[in-house]
Amino acid sequence: SETFSIYFDRRMVRILLLGIISGFPWVLIGSSLSLWLKEDGLSRSTIGWAGLIFGVYAINFLWAPLIDRIRIPWLTNKIGHRRGWIVTMQFIILVSLVFWSTIDPTANLWAVIVVGLIIAIASATQDITVDALRIEQIGENEGMSMQAGAAMAVVGWWTGYKLGGVVALNAAQYFQNAGIENYWQTTFLVLGIIIIACNIGLMFVHEPQPTERQMAQRQTDQMIEEKLGSSGVITKIIAWISGTIGGPIISFFKRNGLAIALGILGFVFLFKIGEAFLGRMSIVFYKEMGFSKGDIALYSKGIGWITTVVFTLLGGVFAIRSGVVKAMFVSGILMAATNLLFAALAWSGKSELLFAVAVLLDDIAAAFATVAFVAFISLLVDRTYTATQYALLASIGTLGRTTLAASSGWMVDTLESGGALNLKYKFINLGSIPIPSVENPWAVFFVITTVMVIPSLICLWFIKDKLNLSEK
Repeated sequence: SETFSIYFDRRMVRILLLGIISGFPWVLIGSSLSLWLKEDGLSRSTIGWAGLIFGVYAINFLWAPLIDRIRIPWLTNKIGHRRGWIVTMQFIILVSLVFWSTIDPTANLWAVIVVGLIIAIASATQDITVDALRIEQIGENEGMSMQAGAAMAVVGWWTGYKLGGVVALNAAQYFQNAGIENYWQTTFLVLGIIIIACNIGLMFVHEPQPTERQMAQRQTDQMIEEKLGSSGVITKIIAWISGTIGGPIISFFKRNGLAIALGILGFVFLFKIGEAFLGRMSIVFYKEMGFSKGDIALYSKGIGWITTVVFTLLGGVFAIRSGVVKAMFVSGILMAATNLLFAALAWSGKSELLFAVAVLLDDIAAAFATVAFVAFISLLVDRTYTATQYALLASIGTLGRTTLAASSGWMVDTLESGGALNLKYKFINLGSIPIPSVENPWAVFFVITTVMVIPSLICLWFIKDKLNLSEK
């Protein structure tokens, strides 16, 4: 109970709201977009490849240094550096939803994907600032509060994603039942109201003064200027660019050492690949099994949200009491085990009970995994480069999930029809691996996602005793 009392800190409510702001856009370019394309008759492969727009989250670290340094005209002075960036990105997402409401995906798939890409870019840019503002709510030496904050951020993210999904699916079902032909386009206008509500709530989130961060960044710039041996305008520009881009990377490797830093990056890249493969195709799988949008909204979004909130908070307590490394081992094993439940559902056929059990247990595993993962990378960042270093680590994790998981639809199609994985590169031809057709491609697919968890846990095992984390 003493550990759990950390959640009653006022700062946790602010972090919860930031998580909601971060999670909601995934409803738009995740489940809503996938189901929209599915119901308009597009193939599983097309839906899977459309998910490449999530790759933006994997590279947002490239412009994260600029987000750390550049101020938004007028807005920065009015509401703060971090909040100014968030409001700007929310406005772009709102305008994109209005555009989506006018597009027919069958006739203009490219336009749907382009607008989805714009939403992804704005959301990924927003996440850079949201994560930085969330970390900066907690003192640098408050390790336990940081882990509790990570749990609240995950609760907020899933709240934005799950409850946003409930609104999206039920609104689409309502408009469809009402006989509105373009019911998804109308739904996107409703979702725009949530964007406006998020911006109103953001004004209640305190933004600390960035004086220490700015001072440390200027010191880095001055050090680079001294090494260049001059103090002209050109030198200052070079020093600013070098400090902005190179400073966060140099700091990360200096704090951890080369070998451990590379081990951390390898683990972060691999940890949630299996979950991403499952998540990318899950809503298509539910639809093909015969579950309605109402069923999906109830179990996957509604009840799933309650389960996620409860077990994320418990996962935060578990991470505090046992340490984030042990929490990641436990959650990794849970993720692998729960994926097998979807294989069982695929073999058994439509079963509302098994569907509910699989979704809820998967949510529990995902809750434990996500809170441990967020706490882990939050404890690694240097406060001088909060946005950049967190974005770098989060992006590397997203890189594995988005780039590889884009082939999830192709994998199911190939397992169903048979085919070959061609291993041809520019300078070498390794031949091809034949993939035979299978009786139940969905079941085999979910077994494969189970095995995908193992490499990351092996990587973590080799670096676990050499990590320097302040968890007290």
